[in-house]
Amino acid sequence: MGELRVRSVLVTGANRGIGLGLVQHLLALPNPPEWVFATCRDPKGQRAQELQKLASKHPNLVIVPLEVTDPASIKAAAASVGERLKGSGLNLLINNAGIVRENTIDNETLKDMAEVYTTNTIAPLLLGQAFLPLLKKAAQENPGSGLSCSKAAIINISSTAGSIQDLYLWQYGQALSYRCSKAALNMLTRCQSMGYREHGIFCVALHPGWVKTDMGGTLEDKSRVTVDESVGGMLKVLSNLSEKDSGAFLNWEGKVMAW
Repeated sequence: MGELRVRSVLVTGANRGIGLGLVQHLLALPNPPEWVFATCRDPKGQRAQELQKLASKHPNLVIVPLEVTDPASIKAAAASVGERLKGSGLNLLINNAGIVRENTIDNETLKDMAEVYTTNTIAPLLLGQAFLPLLKKAAQENPGSGLSCSKAAIINISSTAGSIQDLYLWQYGQALSYRCSKAALNMLTRCQSMGYREHGIFCVALHPGWVKTDMGGTLEDKSRVTVDESVGGMLKVLSNLSEKDSGAFLNWEGKVMAW
């Protein structure tokens, strides 16, 4: 199978880390998308400088303001993207924005748990709802083909930290609210795959690996991967997925992860 080919893609949390890496790799594809929508809280701010530089070189990159915890902001982003697409659909929604709190079972709080859950689990649900009309439109533009990422898809960036079976990296940190939010995100992905199948929309949860980012922490370990390795791997995996994989939980190398 070749590289991923999509006409339009939206990446949340795109100003740094994995999100920024996804945008960079998508723009560098031999056949890049006609539209790459990169969302972040403050497109004109200091933390979006890398995105601003990319946008000045790539006319197909559009930076969209989005606060994923604000339903009004989500609706406004969907309307703005819809205007740009001028009647066409959105092929790929990548729910990448996420936060972590390093709390343990003894000091976890209602406030932190609610914040993490809102960003990591509820936001991907609301984004799926808001962009559903554009995803459905994309699926209708390719009526003959089976479910795939090049037709219409929701990609939820998850983590095996949320694997109930594996409890990945427990020895390095409990990160209780993060784990619970990712376990719930995996269930959401399954529900989306069931609920949106009839509309021709593919859904998958991806574990990007233990990536060397600010959010991934500073601990050195041989299992850690760079943003480039992770993103390159994930895009390769996405290009090879077909209908049978909808609702799956896979890692950046395409391996099936334990729920």
